[in-house]
Amino acid sequence: MIEVDHRDGVYRLTLNRPRARNALNAAGMAGIVEALRQAETAKDARVLVIQAAGESFSAGRDLKEAPTLPLATSLQQHDDWATVFQRLQRLSIPSVAVVNGFAVAGGFTLAMGCDFVLASRGAKFGAMEMANGFPAAVCTPLLAHLLGPRLGLELALFGEAVGAERLYEIGLINTLADDDAALPALAEDFVGRLLALNPSAVKQTKETFRAARSMPLDQALTMGKHLHQLLDASGSFAAGSAEFVARTGKG
Repeated sequence: MIEVDHRDGVYRLTLNRPRARNALNAAGMAGIVEALRQAETAKDARVLVIQAAGESFSAGRDLKEAPTLPLATSLQQHDDWATVFQRLQRLSIPSVAVVNGFAVAGGFTLAMGCDFVLASRGAKFGAMEMANGFPAAVCTPLLAHLLGPRLGLELALFGEAVGAERLYEIGLINTLADDDAALPALAEDFVGRLLALNPSAVKQTKETFRAARSMPLDQALTMGKHLHQLLDASGSFAAGSAEFVARTGKG
């Protein structure tokens, strides 16, 4: 169900259950948790990519399996699902969802939990749990953090399929590929740009950005000032200036 490939700084997690539209069963969720644990501890990992085999990203939780699970297994599945997003949030490396086809219900949540989302123009997204009469309980808090209250609540309540172009317009998708065939090259370019960045600066920026979202602006600016002071005291500014001069010849 979950395939992991780790090479050249990229930790790639592939949902591989295409006949079931990559629906997430209990084993699959546990596999994602373990893959993220490995990505957290892999010292040479620079970027996490979550992608899918086949024609869809993920249809979300496997609703055919759900009624057959013992209560203890079902409760563990919910624990695993929450752990996925807690780990995505605290990862020091950037996470990128590469989405084709349908990313609905839990698939939508998984994409929204990543730092960046790349999608083909024809991809469809949606909190479709509502179509089955229950709320998108984990996706809703993610949307509340990602969007203003009107748009976030609209996506969480109606559960309708929304096109990638609409999500791009409202800032939930970073970049669109013209079609599924163009998506791998788009993803390779985007990931390459992330790999070209200084890994320490990426980690510091992610941590600062994450903390600043929960702070009043004046406190966040104070945090930024202190980070500047640490960078200055550590010699990072001097090293960066020297690198700039060497690269551009401008002193």
